[in-house]
Amino acid sequence: MNAMFSKWFTPPVFEGDEERTRVAGLLNSILLFVIMVTAAALPFLLLFTEPADVPALLILLLPYILVNIVAWALMRRGSVAFASYLFLFNIGLAIFGSYAVSSATSNGSLLAITIVIAFTNVLLGARAVGRLIAFVILFTFAVTVAQAQGWITPLFAPATGVYGNWVASAIVFALTGVGVYLSSVSLRKALDRSLADRHSLQTTNQEMTSLQKVLEARVQERTADLEKRAAQLETVSNVASAIASVQALDKLLPAITNLVSEKFGFYHTGIFLVDEENQFAILRAANSEGGRRMLARQHKLPRDTKSMVGYTVTLAQPRIALDVELDTVHFRNPDLPETRSELTLPLRVAERTIGALDVQSTQTNAFAQEDVEVLTILADQIAIAIENAQLFSNARHALNESQATMDHYVKQEWKSFSRQMRQNSFTFDGRQVAPVAAPGQAERARHTAQTGRLSLEKYSANLTVPIKLRGQTIGTLEVRPRQGQRNWTEDEIILLEAAADRAAFALENARLVESAQRRASRERAIGEISSKIGIIVEQDQILQTAVEELGRKIGNSEIVIELDRESP
Repeated sequence: MNAMFSKWFTPPVFEGDEERTRVAGLLNSILLFVIMVTAAALPFLLLFTEPADVPALLILLLPYILVNIVAWALMRRGSVAFASYLFLFNIGLAIFGSYAVSSATSNGSLLAITIVIAFTNVLLGARAVGRLIAFVILFTFAVTVAQAQGWITPLFAPATGVYGNWVASAIVFALTGVGVYLSSVSLRKALDRSLADRHSLQTTNQEMTSLQKVLEARVQERTADLEKRAAQLETVSNVASAIASVQALDKLLPAITNLVSEKFGFYHTGIFLVDEENQFAILRAANSEGGRRMLARQHKLPRDTKSMVGYTVTLAQPRIALDVELDTVHFRNPDLPETRSELTLPLRVAERTIGALDVQSTQTNAFAQEDVEVLTILADQIAIAIENAQLFSNARHALNESQATMDHYVKQEWKSFSRQMRQNSFTFDGRQVAPVAAPGQAERARHTAQTGRLSLEKYSANLTVPIKLRGQTIGTLEVRPRQGQRNWTEDEIILLEAAADRAAFALENARLVESAQRRASRERAIGEISSKIGIIVEQDQILQTAVEELGRKIGNSEIVIELDRESP
């Protein structure tokens, strides 16, 4: 039962609509008060009202109470605005109607108009009150004129007795006081809410200001970190570009250590490479004075976890010592006494660890996680550069060996080919081609063969052009003016060089054809001898046939075949 009454007396709450909830709370209190007061005052009004006026009083009050109950029910169901207008219309109709049919000397009906004004102010606000007051002035004036002219006959006589006016005035004052009280409470709540909102807004503003400062500080820190990261990445790019142009390993490694120390400001930078036996990490380059002393004595560290470099090349993982005095793995090197923090990074190519990049600083806590990430990128670039330099060196060495082999082969082949040629030198005097023996040209030919260039400038008397094949000079083409000096034109020189190139290719083709023919003849002779001795089964006949066939194939030679009798 108590829960039911508490539910009825508790005003409804509408989530997300604060104004609607406020009006519903006030209207709930007003309607309950008006209904209960009117119902409680009805017996007293009937007691102090003239008997002739009792029916009219009941006709006014009972519908009035019933309409207020309907307005309360509608308000509970959420129709707050409609319930407010219904209540004000009901109370206004009752009060203005009673005023219109009351005697002009009735103070209660006149004072009751203030009830409507008070409740209108509470439920509808100041603008509605202004319109209501204008209506009240016009309405009371009209009623006064109508009663004075006799157009309206009062139905209620003025209250008689000592208590009649008091009861009527008390009801009016009570209802008006409720309206004023509720209006004051509403205004006070609105003021408190405004102050609370103001305080909350100030608190929010302070929090926003503090948050803004924190965010600005974070943005500045983040911006500084990004700028530092961008500068580091730019440095990595510059270092990678610089080392990409160096192909010789003995020049590449010192260039890397100098660039890394210069760009990142490290006290010492060293590069270790794993030896062929995969047992030691050998220092191959360093930029510091102590590093150069270490290079001079061929400093190396074993592949184990007892030193930072050994740890890195063994496990293929970075190793950081932010304070070398507290790190048990750090190798205290007397050549690098100023080291306070150290970082070693593996140099990896595919799945192989070929060495380590060792950087040391004179400050403690010199390396952050971002530095490790950036330097890891740099270490990968360095490893690729070292691998490319090694591959280039190996390829160049193989190319040199191949070129030397080819040069030797060309020389040997051309010596053999030139010996077989009946005539190695020809001349054309303008009328006919004739073989020549030119001992006076031997020195010029040797000079041209050694240099591989034109022996004289184009303004000299004679012009000698080398005949070159695969980089080797196999002959010369000499042009002499018939008389006096001659200025050789550029077209003439180009023509002579092109003719020398074509002659070289033609001679090479002739040599290859001759060599192929000799091989074919040799293979054919071998095939014939093999076919003849292959059908013989007796040893004597095999030896006789072999000697005979070889003697026929090789002229002016004595062929002897002898078997070793003591051989097993």
